[in-house]
This record gives sequence, C-alpha cells and structure tokens, in this order.
Amino acid sequence: MAMATSSSTQLLLSSSSLFHSQITKTPFLLPATKIYLRRPKKSLSLSCRPSVTVLAASSAVGVNESVTSEKPTKTLPFRIGHGFDLHRLEPGYPLIIGGIDIPHDRGCEAHSDGDVLLHCVVDAILGALGLPDIGQIFPDSDPKWKGAASSVFIKEAVRLMDEAGYEIGNLDATLILQRPKISPHKETIRSNLSKLLGADPSVVNLKAKTHEKVDSLGENRSIAAHTVILLMKK
Repeated sequence: MAMATSSSTQLLLSSSSLFHSQITKTPFLLPATKIYLRRPKKSLSLSCRPSVTVLAASSAVGVNESVTSEKPTKTLPFRIGHGFDLHRLEPGYPLIIGGIDIPHDRGCEAHSDGDVLLHCVVDAILGALGLPDIGQIFPDSDPKWKGAASSVFIKEAVRLMDEAGYEIGNLDATLILQRPKISPHKETIRSNLSKLLGADPSVVNLKAKTHEKVDSLGENRSIAAHTVILLMKK
C-alpha cells in the first residue's frame, strides 16, 4: 500500500512537474513570438515611410518648377489658329469681303469697314501666335480705327507673324451667308486675300455656305466667317 502510495505520489509529482514545465515554458514562448512579430512590422513601416515622403516631395517640386520655368512663347515647328467673326447686315453699308466690295442691298455694320473675312483671318493668325485677339489690339473704342480698312489689321498680323519667324503653311476659310451668292466673286476674293497675306494662292482656300434660311444668318440679317490657319517655322 505504501508502494502504491509512493508510486501515485511520484506520478503526481511527475505530472505536476510536466504541467509546471509547460506553464513555465509558455511565458517564454509567448514573449518570443510577440517580439518576432513586432520587429518585422516596425522595420517594414520604417522602410516604407521615407519612400512615400520622397516621392511626394519630388512630384511637388517637379510641378512647381515646370510652371515657373514655362516661357510665354515657345519655338514650335507648327502653330494652328482658329478665327471667327460675325457682323450684322444693315442697309446703307458697303459689303466688303476679303477686301473686295461685293454688290448687295446691305452691308456690315461695324466700327471699321466690317470685313468679316479679314477679321477672322487676323484672329486666326493672332491665335496661332498665342497673342490677344483683334478686339484687344484694335479696340472699337479707339476712334482712329473708325471706318478703317481691314487690310491694315491684316498687315499688322502678318508683321507679327514674320517677326515671330513663321510663315503660312495653309489657310482654310468658310463664309456663311444667305445672300448674295459668293461663287461669282470667290476667285477674286481668294486672290486678293493671298496678296494681302503674301502667300501663294495654292495655300489659301475659300468656301461659302448658306445657313438654310435659319436664324439671322439664314434671314440675310448677318454674315459670319470661320478660318483655320497653319503656321510653319521658317
């Protein structure tokens, strides 16, 4: 009986020792596991933060430098401009298109001679050069432009174009009016426009469209023009 008790005691002690050893091992294992997990996270966060900060800083600096260093004008091999103009048609005024007096019962009411084609060609050239529009350079509030021939505006636009080192690659213009018919005068207008621009007639194109009797253009109460121009570096 004593031997049984002794064996039982030894078994209990052995079990207790095993249980105690497992308990004592657990606290050592858990801290080791925590340390192992924390260190990679800490080192990972430290390695990521500097790269994000550097990228943000370099991007901001790049944008600021490009904006502040940008020049007002750039030397480009080609420049494209678009011009548009519209004038009211009223009795008692001459109808001048492209510097040519066109017979009609009414003409353009304007501060200058109201040449809708030359006005939009000037705006196309100025637009291609990145300059202010015709209304800013030749304001209708200035009395010296009252009744002025629009050929003056064309000559100034051509001078600015030459000064910038460009020449006309090609020009395409469209007149929009219900009356009169432009086809009998088209070649005369195109030839005169080419001379004013100092360009070969082969690079100057002119088209005319009606407005299908819609709104003021179609009711012979106004006239409009569009021009697209390509400038090439000399």
